[in-house]
Amino acid sequence: MKSRRKSPVNTVTTEPQHCSIDLRLKILSRLPFFSGLPAQALQQINQRFIEIGYEAGNFVYRAGDPAERLYVVADGKVKILQHAPGGRDVLLDLLTSGEFFGSLTTLGAASYADTAQLQTSACLLSIRSEDFQQILDAHPTLALKAIAIMAERINLANQRLLQVVALPVEQRIAFTLLALGKKLGRRQENGLLIDVPLSRDDLAEMAGTTPETASRVLSQLQSSGVVDSGRQWIAITDVDALEQRTTQS
Repeated sequence: MKSRRKSPVNTVTTEPQHCSIDLRLKILSRLPFFSGLPAQALQQINQRFIEIGYEAGNFVYRAGDPAERLYVVADGKVKILQHAPGGRDVLLDLLTSGEFFGSLTTLGAASYADTAQLQTSACLLSIRSEDFQQILDAHPTLALKAIAIMAERINLANQRLLQVVALPVEQRIAFTLLALGKKLGRRQENGLLIDVPLSRDDLAEMAGTTPETASRVLSQLQSSGVVDSGRQWIAITDVDALEQRTTQS
């Protein structure tokens, strides 16, 4: 009997609600909203964020809930889901440390357009709409930047849904793996490891297809030497070949 291969994915995260001040300041300085601000301003902004711990599987919010808070991943992994045309739930993105999600009435959103669920235990930083408005009042130049950032994010989400509807499934899976590799890839002996627990069900959600179809396409890619995979992990072994798959119909 063939033994199961051990996952090479790094699953170590901090305990929920155990984010140091240094980590908080580092994370906030990397947010596009606050990039370029002096250390003193970041320290004041940090005081307006609260720290929340979540366990894997918990929902932060669901689509349609009032847009009351913006969230930042300090440590852990968060899944962003959206209901696509045809009734499918699409896994839009997997967020890691330093990425933000959610929305605020301050930025023109009455309710959340997507659903956020924890893939792993996580430490999140969160800010209310009223507190974010006070930051914008104190730093007026951030207002236009914040609007542009949120508009770009909405545009990317719409492009993602259009891709799910318009492209053949093989191309969608190739695009999905390349995007994950670019953001979450870690170089190792057998290629570019997507360093996050990733099941074939997760891949199917992100590509807008069924787990059976995702499994079939992934098996074909593995047989061709384009990827390597096991339980809850995928590594891209030939990036060039995978990029070629994005142009094949």
